[in-house]
Amino acid sequence: MIKAVAWDIDGTLVDSEPLHLKSLILVCKKYNVDISDLPNEYFIGVNLPGVWKSLQKRFPAGLKFEEWAHQINNFYFINSSTLTTMPDASEVIKELQIMDILQVAVSNSNRLVVDINLAALGVSKIFNFSLSLDDVKIGKPDPTPYKIAAKKLGLKPYEILAVEDSISGIISAQKAGLLVAAVNVRGNLAKPADFSITSLKEVLNLIKIIKPKKAILTNLHSSVDYTKLKKILPKNVIPAYDGMKILFN
Repeated sequence: MIKAVAWDIDGTLVDSEPLHLKSLILVCKKYNVDISDLPNEYFIGVNLPGVWKSLQKRFPAGLKFEEWAHQINNFYFINSSTLTTMPDASEVIKELQIMDILQVAVSNSNRLVVDINLAALGVSKIFNFSLSLDDVKIGKPDPTPYKIAAKKLGLKPYEILAVEDSISGIISAQKAGLLVAAVNVRGNLAKPADFSITSLKEVLNLIKIIKPKKAILTNLHSSVDYTKLKKILPKNVIPAYDGMKILFN
């Protein structure tokens, strides 16, 4: 049974990848660094430390990561009004709230960018919490971010559905033991995921399929107090009893 959805943000809920790329290109040009030889997909799902590591040899020897990253984040902040949300993102988040599904955001971006993106989304108050790159020791594709999310939610990893649009995010969630839905991920890149979807609305269908309308708790000890047990169980979970009849529609 799925009890929570862990959302990636960049490219999944918010169409932020174009602004990320524009910020990177313009700051690189400032230092006469041309990255046009690299495909745009090269940077999708990669956090800033990872991007810096792959490009560092191209920059002047005296340039520090902190200065470079600050300029990229500053450009992103100044131009954040251009951000748009992904189709149906807000509506799906609201619908999941009605379904009593817990929701969190697990991002590979720093806290500044996460807060900017969540503000653009307009429904951030629905989330139980958000995790940024600043909140973890190591980001995706390491499983740490999703392991922390599961621990904070107080749920087993298999009770959480992660929704991701990049291979690094898919691997991170999969290694942490979560179920994973890959949204708009093409070909073999989606293979590690449990589900491949083309729209966020499909998340609702997945939840309904994985989350049964009614479940019966069996193999109970004879000493169990059924009245007390029913009070603490979810409404759709019924403790079995002697003589119980199950009708299938």
